[in-house]
Amino acid sequence: MQQKSWENADFITSKEARPLRVLAELLEPQKKLAEHNINNTIVFFGSARIPSKEAAQKELNEAQKSNNQELIAKAQHRLEISKYYELAVELSKMLSLWAKNIKESYYICTGGGPGIMEAANKGAYLANHPTIGLNINIPFEQGANKYITKDLIFNFNYFFMRKFWFTYLAKAIVIFPGGFGTIDEMSEILTLIQTKKIQKKLPIVLFGTDFFKQTLNLEIMLKYGLISPSDKNLFLLTDSIEEAYNYIITQL
Repeated sequence: MQQKSWENADFITSKEARPLRVLAELLEPQKKLAEHNINNTIVFFGSARIPSKEAAQKELNEAQKSNNQELIAKAQHRLEISKYYELAVELSKMLSLWAKNIKESYYICTGGGPGIMEAANKGAYLANHPTIGLNINIPFEQGANKYITKDLIFNFNYFFMRKFWFTYLAKAIVIFPGGFGTIDEMSEILTLIQTKKIQKKLPIVLFGTDFFKQTLNLEIMLKYGLISPSDKNLFLLTDSIEEAYNYIITQL
């Protein structure tokens, strides 16, 4: 019997079948999330390169054995920024424990990888609450972390479809320090809100005042007339998990 076109791997992975692959990345998550009655998410963005305190301390211990000052300085820096991993775990856990008692619950959703993503999934895991990972196939760093609920791991090829699922069910977003990917995700969300493409209420927390004041210089943008004064009110900038937690739950 002749092979059906949708069973033909050469065709499905071809340039011509790209619309089918894009559609699959829309429909498969839709089906799985509906099966788990997930309609609301709290999305965490942040660097894949921020380690846990435990991992960073091990790196520093090894570096000190080598007596290499450059390695020691790097390890000391990684231990310092590991605070964000631990804070992400705690904030996610707090939000998940709160969400478990809400009739229309909220679920922590991340990019599914290491670093801040792992930390947020871990917080929900520790609260014994389902948690989502929207993983992406890239050459480095990314791999689904162990804290994601088994049936809620999604593997994307297309960044734009992954971004759609980050945004579509999001009812709040928490952004920790990160690199190009995190800044891209933050900028797109803020642009969609600023241009009214997102019209739902969507509280946004930027966690890490020193980092974001340096990477997102609103005063310069205002000085040049590139944003409106009201754009400064699109998010909360904080270093406090209590403030972030209260800001989110009072708006949901």
